[in-house]
Amino acid sequence: MIRNPIDVASRVSPRLSALLGSRVDNPECEQPVTLMAVRRFLADLLPDDFKEAERLHHFDVDISILDELDALIEEFDGAALAVDFVQARASESLSRAIEAVVGDENRENPPTLATVRDSILAGLGARLVGDGELEDDEDDTLLAEIDALIEQFGEDTLAEELLRYE
Repeated sequence: MIRNPIDVASRVSPRLSALLGSRVDNPECEQPVTLMAVRRFLADLLPDDFKEAERLHHFDVDISILDELDALIEEFDGAALAVDFVQARASESLSRAIEAVVGDENRENPPTLATVRDSILAGLGARLVGDGELEDDEDDTLLAEIDALIEQFGEDTLAEELLRYE
């Protein structure tokens, strides 16, 4: 399968991204998960009367997830990998760690994922717990999460690009 060279995830709504991510991360799903596989899954969840209404009503202001998914399938093909359309974001606790590294006044360059990983290894998580920024158990997952992001995006990716703002 060909991976999409452009950042298509930036064009996906947060709700559809979450649905795609849940299907990609589901160990019971046949891998690799395609847009068409997600569409079939979603269509199977809808009652028959809703499926008919879905075909009849298209709202410009509030496009449904199914309509959005259909538009992606039309543009990128149903065989496109769903993972390419999932918006990657750091968890809330990792976002706090990234913000702590970004806010370091001694830093000359914007921090990369590798820089944040080094800071976590140097005790950033424990410091954030001590400062009350994180709960005791929240720092336990920081290293695994940053490693997964590095594997997906590379260690030179700017950490700020993955911050979660809520």
